[in-house]
Amino acid sequence: MSVRCSTLPRMSWTRGSLAVPAVCVLLLAGSTGCGTGDAHERGDASTAASVSPSPVGKVLKDTDDEGRHYREVEKKGAPEVGVEVEPEADGSWDVRLKVENFRFTPTAAKAGVAHGRGAARLYVDDQPVADLRTPSYRIPAGYLPHGTHQVTARLCADDGTVWAVDGKAVESTAYITASEPSS
Repeated sequence: MSVRCSTLPRMSWTRGSLAVPAVCVLLLAGSTGCGTGDAHERGDASTAASVSPSPVGKVLKDTDDEGRHYREVEKKGAPEVGVEVEPEADGSWDVRLKVENFRFTPTAAKAGVAHGRGAARLYVDDQPVADLRTPSYRIPAGYLPHGTHQVTARLCADDGTVWAVDGKAVESTAYITASEPSS
């Protein structure tokens, strides 16, 4: 049985003889950072919130919990991300990102900035798990203990700044609940 998290507020599922209720909530918001965080204050900022002018958006003084600066862009045409998490029969979790106005940059690309390009940083329970250059990832079986967990994807520009709209990171979080296998 294959059930995906969607834009519905809550959904649960079970599969085969291994019962794994899971609840996913898709929240579209902003994003917090990935990459190296190379933005520097230039001292010529026109507003108190600005760090530096940029050909793509405005780099703000605001940072995520890892110290990466936000790169503010207009809401119209801004990158967006959604997260789908689906349990697999082997106990692993399939994570799929749905993006709009965003393209994943290959690993070998230079660390420049182009509107709507970059990587996604994947977090589980606020801990970084992987930097993604593709829209899918597999959380290994046994990685998530029994309980409810947050799986968050944040979109980042290739220079390490975090794509942001209205001062908030472009990110999406799915809440999943893993239970022990039934006997």
